[in-house]
Amino acid sequence: MCGRTSLAIDLTVLTERFDAHPAAGVTIRPRYNIAPRDDLLAIQNDAPAEFDLLEWGFIPQWADDPEEGPQPINARSETVTEKPMFREAFESRRCLIPADGFYEWTGTRGSKQPYRIERPDRSPFAYAGLWETWTPAEGEPRVTCTILTTDANEVVAPIHDRMPVILEEQHEETWLTGGSPDKLQSVLTPYPSEELHAYPVSTRVNSPRNDSADLLEALDIGDQSGLGDFAG
Repeated sequence: MCGRTSLAIDLTVLTERFDAHPAAGVTIRPRYNIAPRDDLLAIQNDAPAEFDLLEWGFIPQWADDPEEGPQPINARSETVTEKPMFREAFESRRCLIPADGFYEWTGTRGSKQPYRIERPDRSPFAYAGLWETWTPAEGEPRVTCTILTTDANEVVAPIHDRMPVILEEQHEETWLTGGSPDKLQSVLTPYPSEELHAYPVSTRVNSPRNDSADLLEALDIGDQSGLGDFAG
């Protein structure tokens, strides 16, 4: 599962890390609390040297009315080749979705504690994504995307049983340029646990209206979460 993410990395760092530049008309600003239906920065396989902004919530090109059907923000990597909604995109419309962290919640309904998961040095990484263009009878096309998920690693498992597919850097080109389904599936694995850490943050992140740098600050909750050994 990945329902909230962030990207607040300086453009110079992003450009160097991904060897890409913003497409014409694309403005990149820091985002600390990106929610479904917001725009996600992405590098599409048909334009590997450009950053573009894609709507988060996948709309298949054959949808009659996207407002009456599902717009999934996630796709299970294990079954993505079998699902009619994602099968063609998996074959030919893949993307990298840069990020610097994501959020998950644990606890009981009404009192869930949010956690932020990121690299210890807060450096950027890329989710494996799929993109699609939906063209209405009238109006502008909508280019949308979804983030693939996999089993949680040892860092995320105490919080949630699923996590986004964070590609190891050496696998990003494979994901973009393609190959056999088996080769593509081989890079959709849980990210190494030693390269991530998690810590509790303010419940202000629960509201997408809150989108400021203070959401990244660690919250001191002592041992009440039961996750003291893993969250540091």
